[in-house]
Amino acid sequence: MYRIYKRFLFRYTPLIIVLLILQTAQTIATLYLPTLNADIINDGVIKGDINYIWNMGTIMLILTGGQMILNISAVIVGSRIAMRLGRNIRRVLYKKVQDFSEVEMNQFGAATLITRSTNDILQVQNYTMFMLTLIISTPIMLIGGIVLSVSLNLQMSSIILVILPIFAIIIIVLAKNLLPKFTRFQKQTDKINDIMRDQITGIRPIRAFVREKTEINRFDKINNTLYNLNVGVGRGMTLTFPLVFSLINLTNLAITFFGAYAIESGNMPIGDLTAFINYTLYILMSLMMSTMMFIMFPRAQVCAIRINEVLETSISIKEKSNPVEIKNPQGVVEFKNASFRYKGAEKCVINDVNFIAQPGEVTAIIGSTGSGKTTILNLVNRLFDATDGEVCFDGVNVKDLSLEKLNNYISYIPQKAYLFSGTIRSNLFLGDDKASDEEMVEALKIAQAYDFVFNEENGLDTEVAQSGANFSGGQKQRLSIARALVKKSKVVLFDDSFSALDYTTDMKLRKCLSEKMQDRAVIIVAQRVSTIRNANQILVLDNGKIVGIGKHQDLLKTCETYREIVASQERLED
Repeated sequence: MYRIYKRFLFRYTPLIIVLLILQTAQTIATLYLPTLNADIINDGVIKGDINYIWNMGTIMLILTGGQMILNISAVIVGSRIAMRLGRNIRRVLYKKVQDFSEVEMNQFGAATLITRSTNDILQVQNYTMFMLTLIISTPIMLIGGIVLSVSLNLQMSSIILVILPIFAIIIIVLAKNLLPKFTRFQKQTDKINDIMRDQITGIRPIRAFVREKTEINRFDKINNTLYNLNVGVGRGMTLTFPLVFSLINLTNLAITFFGAYAIESGNMPIGDLTAFINYTLYILMSLMMSTMMFIMFPRAQVCAIRINEVLETSISIKEKSNPVEIKNPQGVVEFKNASFRYKGAEKCVINDVNFIAQPGEVTAIIGSTGSGKTTILNLVNRLFDATDGEVCFDGVNVKDLSLEKLNNYISYIPQKAYLFSGTIRSNLFLGDDKASDEEMVEALKIAQAYDFVFNEENGLDTEVAQSGANFSGGQKQRLSIARALVKKSKVVLFDDSFSALDYTTDMKLRKCLSEKMQDRAVIIVAQRVSTIRNANQILVLDNGKIVGIGKHQDLLKTCETYREIVASQERLED
């Protein structure tokens, strides 16, 4: 918690000072009210002095009104600080996740990042708001109540000394039992979010393979574990209130009992007894609020630790402090003995890769599943960094370039087409937010998406559901391609982006690409030989190594692996 507060909360020092002043003034006013009430009873009611009662009563009303205003103001200021804290943590966490490479994304996973960005931050925010409203008033009320009750009657104050250790024991036992449960609770929340995400996005294959019962059982197992943890936490928290209120009632009973003897013996005025009861109530309520703060702390602490884990994660893809500037980018991509292996892995995903992709040329990559085709593209746009060798853009190592500049030079169409909810226009704006309608139409024509887009009544303003669910797989791929083409980049990376297209559309799209993209370097990862047959150069990968490089006809003569791929696809077509 301290790290979170040190990082975010301390910037609100002026507001916190205002809050402390408001709480101090409000608490002092609250502590003074029982004294005035005792004076009214002792000097006004018992003596029958009506004027004194009216005068002191007026002062009490004014003091009560002032206390109410101060209390409301303190709650408003405390709420504002807590809301700003939550807003800023979310903003920084979101920016941090945006900087994550594939390595960090795989380390955490989408489900836990969503939970940490929403539920965990909300828990920290709520605890902060609760704490800020009590941070000054509770200790002042506690200490002030003890001092004033002792000043009224030292002997009866010994009752309070008996209660304080009991409260301390309750707090320690609850905190010790609840902390591990809260840790497990947050982990189970991650798991249930992960399962929900899998089952919602994978509803079609689940139904296709009649796996509904299996998935329901898998969900129920996690859900029941979460239920049991919630019940355990709830029992611990609900036991607190009966215990605390029982102690408060027993204390009031003891004070009334011994106070009656004190009044009867003349050692204590009636007004002082009412004041003493009020001060005791203040002390016990302060202890109860402290107990609540300690009960809420373990969960907030667990959430803060989880947030810090994300914020303090070291980014594997780092940008140099003084990146190299390329004044006139051409779009030449070169691999120089480039290799990549995952951290802790024994074997390289790609090993000793060498090739050059020139502007105006199409470089194709083909190979079996798991041969490292996508990894090569990921090294170009720095989703990963080469562990050995170099990947260069216009002769400059991509590690020496600004990430923003590098991403501006490159358009990337991922293997899985993804559209954002909004409109077709808003999706194309992701490629270039200053693109004109004419440029968007041109990109749609190249991507063979013009017809189905403008067959819709709203054209570019056609609604896009989340993940593009209202479009077919081929339509999503074509829109993803159009989005990349709107961007005026020097290099275009296609990661098996034609897989959902029929042969006719595939052929038309490739023909348009060759005509309209003569000033860009195009690198295509493909499974179908027909897609890359006319490429300027084809890289054939096998187990992460280039086993052949050249044009289609040349590879048929020189590369056994390529001949096998061509032969297997011809047999399938037959």
